[in-house]
Amino acid sequence: MDAVEKLRVILREKDVPFFTDDELILQLERAGNDIDLAAYHCLIIKAEECSLNVSGLTIADSHAYWLRLASMYRPNCTTVRRGG
Repeated sequence: MDAVEKLRVILREKDVPFFTDDELILQLERAGNDIDLAAYHCLIIKAEECSLNVSGLTIADSHAYWLRLASMYRPNCTTVRRGG
C-alpha cells in the first residue's frame, strides 16, 4: 500500500470522498511525505462547517467528528524555552 492509499484509508475517503488523488499527493508533498501530518491537515480541511439545509431537509454538521479524528494525528508541537 503506497502513501496515497494509506492516507485515503485514514481519511475514510471510501465512505466520505472529498479529495482527488492530486490533492492528496500535494498534501503529502507539503507534509514532507509524513502521512500523519498530511492526514492532520486533510482532516482539518474536511472539518470545515458542512451543514446543509435544503427545502426543510437538514443534514447535520459533521465537523466535530473530523476534528476528533484529526486530534489523533495532531503533531506534537513541543519547544524548548530558555530560562530567564
